[in-house]
Amino acid sequence: MAGTKSKVASRGNKEKPKEQETKDKIIKSAKKTKSLLPALKENFGFDSFVGNQEKIIEALLAGTDVFVIKPTGGGKSMCYQLPALISEGVAIIVSPLIALMKNQVDLVRGYSSKDDVAHFLNSTLSKKEITAVHDDLKSGKTKMLYVAPETLTKQENLEFFSDLKISFFAVDEAHCISEWGHDFRPEYRRLREMMVQINPEIPMIALTATATPKVQSDIIKNLDLRNPLVFISSFNRPNLYYEVIPKIKKEETLKSITKFILLNKGKSGIIYTTNRRTTEELADMLMANGIKAAAYHAGLDSKLRSKRQDQFLKEENIQVVVATIAFGMGIDKPDIRFVIHYNIPKSIENYYQETGRGGRDGLEGKCILYYSHKDVSKLEHLMRDKALSEREVGTQLISETVAFAESGVCRRKILMNYFGEEYEKDKCGNCDNCKHPKEKIEAKEDALKVLNIIKALDERFASEYIINIISGRMTPQITMYRHEGMPLFACGNDKENHYWNSLIRQISLEGLLKKDIEEYGVLKFTQKGLDFLKKPKSFKIVLNNQYNDANEDDDEGAEAEVGAASDEPLYEILKELRQKEAKKKNLPPFVLFLEASLRDMSTIYPITIVDLEKCQGVSKGKALRYGKPFVELIAKYVEENNIERPDDFVMKSVVNKSGNKVFIIQNVDKKIALETIARNKGWKLSELLEEMETIAASGTKLNLDYEIEQMLDENDQEDILDYFKNCDTGSIEVAQDELSEHNFTLEQLKIMRIKFLSKYGM
Repeated sequence: MAGTKSKVASRGNKEKPKEQETKDKIIKSAKKTKSLLPALKENFGFDSFVGNQEKIIEALLAGTDVFVIKPTGGGKSMCYQLPALISEGVAIIVSPLIALMKNQVDLVRGYSSKDDVAHFLNSTLSKKEITAVHDDLKSGKTKMLYVAPETLTKQENLEFFSDLKISFFAVDEAHCISEWGHDFRPEYRRLREMMVQINPEIPMIALTATATPKVQSDIIKNLDLRNPLVFISSFNRPNLYYEVIPKIKKEETLKSITKFILLNKGKSGIIYTTNRRTTEELADMLMANGIKAAAYHAGLDSKLRSKRQDQFLKEENIQVVVATIAFGMGIDKPDIRFVIHYNIPKSIENYYQETGRGGRDGLEGKCILYYSHKDVSKLEHLMRDKALSEREVGTQLISETVAFAESGVCRRKILMNYFGEEYEKDKCGNCDNCKHPKEKIEAKEDALKVLNIIKALDERFASEYIINIISGRMTPQITMYRHEGMPLFACGNDKENHYWNSLIRQISLEGLLKKDIEEYGVLKFTQKGLDFLKKPKSFKIVLNNQYNDANEDDDEGAEAEVGAASDEPLYEILKELRQKEAKKKNLPPFVLFLEASLRDMSTIYPITIVDLEKCQGVSKGKALRYGKPFVELIAKYVEENNIERPDDFVMKSVVNKSGNKVFIIQNVDKKIALETIARNKGWKLSELLEEMETIAASGTKLNLDYEIEQMLDENDQEDILDYFKNCDTGSIEVAQDELSEHNFTLEQLKIMRIKFLSKYGM
């Protein structure tokens, strides 16, 4: 990774040409007098430096302040570890996490023959252990001392350090100093003050893996780096594959993750979540399915956290760590093959830092983000009680992450641009947007509907209220303001709410609208938005209807494609086969197998009828009736492509949910109203209908005539059944469009499709 030098001013002081020339001469002189390669070989066993490591070390040894930005896996630690070992005195290294300190000390000791070469001082040590560390420091045996910022705040420590011979100060994870960074620590703000108290003449090196231009400036200013040499390596990690997947209903998301890990059997990975409870639930679910997993979060005992981290690093009974962001900073494990985000991160920096832990050896690294609008709403909700300045920062960071997730542009290009680096190619070829470009649709008229409603409401409401107006949803607030009488009320009830949610976000991302932070997200016009209203023009958006509003606490959602866990070529072949077999039997393709069933087939590769029954929506009867050509095709495909099949995958839940099917069947037999059935389970009607469709598609008959007769007359029923007999797709939206003259609702069509499946699905 080639490094480049740039000049960033400290407190407005720009680098003077003469001073820069002096530094260059010092570095050149140091290089001529003594090569660093023998020291590198002797202390670490390497024959060459990576990227700009050597230049960085030479600058630090010459007494120059240095600022280093190197992506995870780029060899940041070497930039202060080698100079510490070959310099007189001890280097004081500030590190934000106790686990990180221990990990780094263990690594340094692993290269050395002496344990006293490196120590850490933090709250985990006993008085006896602290005394032993002090003795080694006073004797000059210790070359590296890792400390937490809090350790430096204690006056007795500052006085003790003042009497030592200090070679230099190092600030690791320096982004923690900036409020605009992804892991702000207030204690970092006082570092320069405390270092000056120890010795104001000591050079300093600050290092981070991620920093936008604003954060870079913040770091240099707050650490008061003196005319520093700045080394910025490329942010491109070409071996990492980036993908964003719709976060569908919880059960399907968990199934997708489990299958993916089983298909990557034996490979190490990390799953990041936003809360402790979810780490425990996910880890339990993975273990129930035969995956060696463990939870990691700040609520665990420190000894248990340390034990689990060591087990993961050494690959002892832990293949996958399910963690909050407390895990991973500075973890030196080169062969992490996948990083999964179960929730959207709070910032692009968080995302880049966490995904950067994958593929540090330059080999395979898959970065998968599960994304839904509701997760974004949760993050925004958590910002409400923050101070105004913090809300402003947090809201902007979230908005940038949403833009990344919903964009149809090359993801690598977006990431590098965010950090101020230009990616010259249009496509990287190693992200989902490059491999599977998203279709864009014209949305000018719908954008105008949104903007005109905001204008009519005098820019006084947030997006949720706007969506309620446009979809025609009667709420107490709408009734109170009498907004149901607006001309545009319900003007968009022909589309799902998630469509309008996505549209509003993309309108905002295009700069037509902005959120007023002080008024909790009220939508306001920008000048660009006002200009658009006066003179509308083409407005194309990526259709993100797959990003529904499901999350870990609310199972609402719809069937969606899960690209990371399926074999796309096989999936397309199976779709063609389904079409062919459906024509033979004079049935619509979806009657044979649902899209979700084909997805499962292209993931777990069933090669027998028994295997086929393990796929979603496939009963024993359906497998026997329609399955033979499918398993034969898959068996041939597996053999020709040398596919390694996952071992007999059957999704096991920690909590048994099999009672849902029995509950639904019993209530339908009793002719209980569907609204009542849904309410008793805490579901929406759409969720109940989805469950019913899966039951009917798997071969169980559901007699819904008692409900259908109240909704549709016989002629309408016949029209819908005739349509389903001859259609080429199972899409309800397409059915609604093609039967538009009848004005059937989605619920009416869904119930009739369940009746159709119950009649012909076996």
